[in-house]
Amino acid sequence: MADIITIEDPDDPRLHDYTGLTDVELRRRREPAEGLFIAEGEKVIRRARHAGYEMRSMLLSAKWVDVMRDVIDEAPAPVYAVSPDLAERVTGYHVHRGALASMQRKPLPSAAELLRSTRRVAVMEAVNDHTNIGAIFRSAAALGMDAVLLSPDCADPLYRRSVKVSMGAVFSVPYARLETWPRDLETVREAGFRILALTPDEKATSIDAAAPHRLERVALMLGAEGEGLSTRALMAADEWVRIPMAHGIDSLNVGAAAAVSFYAVTAGRPQD
Repeated sequence: MADIITIEDPDDPRLHDYTGLTDVELRRRREPAEGLFIAEGEKVIRRARHAGYEMRSMLLSAKWVDVMRDVIDEAPAPVYAVSPDLAERVTGYHVHRGALASMQRKPLPSAAELLRSTRRVAVMEAVNDHTNIGAIFRSAAALGMDAVLLSPDCADPLYRRSVKVSMGAVFSVPYARLETWPRDLETVREAGFRILALTPDEKATSIDAAAPHRLERVALMLGAEGEGLSTRALMAADEWVRIPMAHGIDSLNVGAAAAVSFYAVTAGRPQD
């Protein structure tokens, strides 16, 4: 059973993992370097634990101690009980969910390792908005995609905002980073995948006509909000596909486009 430790000093060094959570650039550097990420809210903390992530510590306001009692009893990590005001002073924002946990990251698999046991893969290029990352992972989990591959400049799926938006779905879908972009797409192709690039370009084939759900192995490539896929990524694809639009709309938010296209890739059948 974990110890419950009441802390009243915002500068207590035991709260180091939780300091400055609103400083995006700081957290982007610190969290991977220190091997941690922050899970926020009861459901997300439970899903992280269920996915096998080791807990470093938990930060709770008093009323959440009873709610999280079973987690506290199971986890050997220390639990810091603080007032809402102190939590805000430490983290930089009002922790309205009342529960935070610092979790230990796991080593990422290589892309080659991930591709050996998958058939439906999402590939993201330069998607650096954490909200979009979280939304895409949530759709990937819900619609039965097997894995996600990230270009080197994609945002961190385990950043607090990504985890929160995904409702913990980032723990359900395995992912890896490609080291050299777009050269490492050849690794995807060599694993037997047909690479489809999602683009609104009028020269692209309708995703319905491309029938990706009939392909033995398919990798669907998505670009960043606004810019879309780079020319180099488009040239590396086997085929360009687009979502048919009405009323003069030329594109969707990448999170929405991902959901529509994942449905087409999996024929809407999640594979539990």
